[in-house]
Amino acid sequence: MVSGPPGAGKSTLAPALARELGLPLLVKDTLKRSLAHSLGVADVEGSRRLGAAATRALVELADENGGAVLDSVWVDRAWARKRLTRLAGDVVEVHLSAPLEVLRERYAARAASADPFDHARERSEDELWGGEAFEPVAGEWPVIEVATSGLVDMAALVARLRVEAQTSWSTRPESTS
Repeated sequence: MVSGPPGAGKSTLAPALARELGLPLLVKDTLKRSLAHSLGVADVEGSRRLGAAATRALVELADENGGAVLDSVWVDRAWARKRLTRLAGDVVEVHLSAPLEVLRERYAARAASADPFDHARERSEDELWGGEAFEPVAGEWPVIEVATSGLVDMAALVARLRVEAQTSWSTRPESTS
């Protein structure tokens, strides 16, 4: 799973990870946008509700497909910790971060791209970057911290992901179900 605050680079890094790992890519914002257009939702409150629904759908799709690279902000962390722990495969979190000034610049540039679901002027800084936004979801899985204000060494990141996934699987308790 790829996590991090808005503007951290999830939409850039997650597709590259999926390609390198040979896994499907599931993106919350893609599901959310599709639902919003289909249902005619165009306000921030509707966007929040669709975001929660899209995140849940994302995890269900990953479970049904036997794994994927998941790209989401993971707003409901308690739900994410509980549900992601139940996935059949390895969960490794790649948590992205950058300085707040960089996040603001990236978010503003994305909002200016005419995508109505960024709603940059309608979301407060606290909603975007407050609370636990800079913290990993940190469930019962390894977390790899990645700073995205500079270049990311994809080869090293993929190698570390593969090691963490193998370690995670070998130390996971036996399932009784």
